[in-house]
Amino acid sequence: MSSKNTNADNQFKNALKIGRPPNIVNLFPNSRALIVSGKVIDRALLAKGKAMTIAANGRSNAVIRGILKAAQRANAAVIIEIAKSEGGANAYCAPSFWNLARQVDATMNELAITVPVAIHADHYGIKSDKDVEQGTVEIPSMFDAGITSIAIDASHLPDDKNLLANIALAPYVPKWAGYETEVGEIKGTQGLSTKDEASFLIQGLNAHDIFPDWIALNNGTTHGIEASDMGIQVPLTTEIHNALAKYGISGAQHGTSGNNSERLRDITENTNTTKANVATALQMISWGVKVNEYGNAQLDNNGDFIKMSGKGVNKETWSEMVEYAESKGIKGGNYKKLNLLFENKILGQPQDVRERMSKAVEDFIYDLLVNVFNAQDTAPLAIDAILKAGSYDLGSKVGRILDPAEWTEAEIIKKASKLEVNQGPEGDFDD
Repeated sequence: MSSKNTNADNQFKNALKIGRPPNIVNLFPNSRALIVSGKVIDRALLAKGKAMTIAANGRSNAVIRGILKAAQRANAAVIIEIAKSEGGANAYCAPSFWNLARQVDATMNELAITVPVAIHADHYGIKSDKDVEQGTVEIPSMFDAGITSIAIDASHLPDDKNLLANIALAPYVPKWAGYETEVGEIKGTQGLSTKDEASFLIQGLNAHDIFPDWIALNNGTTHGIEASDMGIQVPLTTEIHNALAKYGISGAQHGTSGNNSERLRDITENTNTTKANVATALQMISWGVKVNEYGNAQLDNNGDFIKMSGKGVNKETWSEMVEYAESKGIKGGNYKKLNLLFENKILGQPQDVRERMSKAVEDFIYDLLVNVFNAQDTAPLAIDAILKAGSYDLGSKVGRILDPAEWTEAEIIKKASKLEVNQGPEGDFDD
């Protein structure tokens, strides 16, 4: 073994000793999987500069395997996540907040994956006071189960209630964990986030000693299948990120599936984005649905998905999936509801079918990581961040700047009343 390889191996071993958060060490004491805080991933991408990595929604075991293989191949630090709608108490996927870390850890050990991976609870949605109360119990249970990063998403609420919900729930998130907040529901060109709204949220959090790693915006995109790749508004994103620069916050780009590569490169090069969520594209690719080069599913003249022969799930399984969907009136993006119902059927397919499913996901993600996101070779940067800190806890990028006396609940309500906002239409914008 060369001295370079020996040094890299020693660094990995040292990072393994000190870089895994306490919950991960407790759950997997003998593991060789470098599962880390979301903060570590963000710092690695910032260290490289003009780079973002994939936050891939692991809706199935095949997708999880493909993500990890691609990350190892690209030597990239990555995030594997599941949203509340996908993997919460009313999940439509088999991977959940409470078993995702277990699946990832087992697969990383099986495949000898050595790149750092964070386990992210995405879109932990808060839509009411009841949700806040539930979060005080549920969030700790998720970290007990191996979550290392979370997105508190109260963007469905008015700005003051969004901020107050974050303040109420932040104490239940470990200080070492990755933290994402959101302003403006991800719902396309309606209800776009504004600089003032984003500043209000981040300033209010800062005054309360809460320092998010990422902010997610409604910058023109949607979840699920994109009707157009023209949604992401790069100038708006840049304006907001610049306004928040002194608060040390990075961007989280939601709704990445289906957007063209040039627009995503534009986001990578001209904004402070380090995290790009991809969900629907990976699901479709694993199933063998025909997609364009950006991962957007293609439809036939009847508006149905085009299943490619010899790709994805086998013919029999796909026929059952389609028959079930038709019997329930499920079409388009709502095919996501089939994940939980058919996971065991899919896992019971022949090995060559399962392997081609994960390989298709691997190839798609590898191309994104290397040719679009500029995320290759960020794994050593993540390990370096751990070793320099001497800990799994990298701390916050900034400290408190604002006076908490100016951000009491009464002052928050008063400040919010002066914001000009457009919440946009009501609807199902969960993931």
